[in-house]
Amino acid sequence: MASGKDKISLFPVTAGVNGGYLTVGGCDCRALAEEFGTPLYVYDEQGLRRQCATFRQEFGQRYTETGVLYASKAFINRAMARLVMEEGLGLDVVSGGEMGIAAAAGFPMEKVYFHGNNKSADELRQALALGVGRIVVDNFHEMEMLTALAAERGGAADILLRLTPGIDPHTHRYNTTGTVDSKFGFNLSRWEEAVTRALASPHLNLVGLHFHLGSSIYQIDPYEQALPIALQFAAGMKQKHGFELREIDIGGGFAVQYSLEEPPPPVAAYAAAITGLLVRQCRERGLPPPRLLIEPGRAIVARSGFALYRVGAVKEIPGVRSYVCVDGGMGDNIRPALYGARQAAVAANRMDEAETGKVTIAGKYCESGDILVRDAGMPPVITGDLIAVAGCGAYCLPMQCNYNAAFRPAVVMVREGRARLIRRRETLDDLSRCDL
Repeated sequence: MASGKDKISLFPVTAGVNGGYLTVGGCDCRALAEEFGTPLYVYDEQGLRRQCATFRQEFGQRYTETGVLYASKAFINRAMARLVMEEGLGLDVVSGGEMGIAAAAGFPMEKVYFHGNNKSADELRQALALGVGRIVVDNFHEMEMLTALAAERGGAADILLRLTPGIDPHTHRYNTTGTVDSKFGFNLSRWEEAVTRALASPHLNLVGLHFHLGSSIYQIDPYEQALPIALQFAAGMKQKHGFELREIDIGGGFAVQYSLEEPPPPVAAYAAAITGLLVRQCRERGLPPPRLLIEPGRAIVARSGFALYRVGAVKEIPGVRSYVCVDGGMGDNIRPALYGARQAAVAANRMDEAETGKVTIAGKYCESGDILVRDAGMPPVITGDLIAVAGCGAYCLPMQCNYNAAFRPAVVMVREGRARLIRRRETLDDLSRCDL
């Protein structure tokens, strides 16, 4: 029969089992829980660095003019920003807060690209003052604001235009961003107007084009559909208006494996298809090869992070369901409740034991929808056991909240048997520090 060890491939690359306990980065989960408490988020430093290198190498060896921007919305704090910087990646930010974290970490701001569909004037001022590398302009309102703000500073902002190519990426509708009906980017009918207005402004320097199709894209063909559309448009704008495409940013969305049944394409497959198509299309359309930019976020951090909980109540409903209640839930991982995300779980202190049935892992929040994992295969679980949920490195931490006045959990990074705290657990003082 199956045991927790059969799901080990869904946990970080350094995951193993020692004496029946899940280990990651040479650290025993029991020891981590005892030292740092639960709920606890654990990141495998080796896995993070390996994924950064994989994207850099797989795309770079096929197309040397490739820039990899880590999409910080997946997870960012100062420790993560420094790791990304050390690995030679740039950064994709979508708010003044993410921009500020990057600056506080000493990140080179010329390697930062600022996205967002409703940037404020203050955020644009912040971007100009910090010297971010590119501002990805989403709409005409933003274009007008940025033009005026850059004029005040007596300079020109380097920009990309975000296009909405009308491609369905075959993912959850909440994760779709490149279809016609989207709040993001310029609609196809306004693309040429956006280019001509940007080219006409002495305070905007139009460097290139951007599109982002969505998140968790398990097929390669959406990229293969969107890229020719953008390049055909660029060729037309060169002929009509003298636009020179120096950069093409295809966004992120590269899928990761959350379950044993759904393996995504390897990074090499995305890289081979996208770079090969880019070279062919540019040759056919007479375009000088532009710099290629990609924005992996989830694919960098998802597998390398997991959540560790302690079991409290175990509730049996004969003939219906068994609930295993843990000390976290939707407050620290809202993805299952928000859009039905599926993740795998193991009894981290019973990895060698055979699964004897299925349970529902429930959180502690006062919502019936606070369910982390449905029908999780488990050995007999009792109060005090540890539950590890795989694939929690992306979006769980950024989406956390203090519902029920709960404290957001601590976060550690592990490597070669050592664990370092990169975010402490919140306290009551943290919850009330903004109160008047």
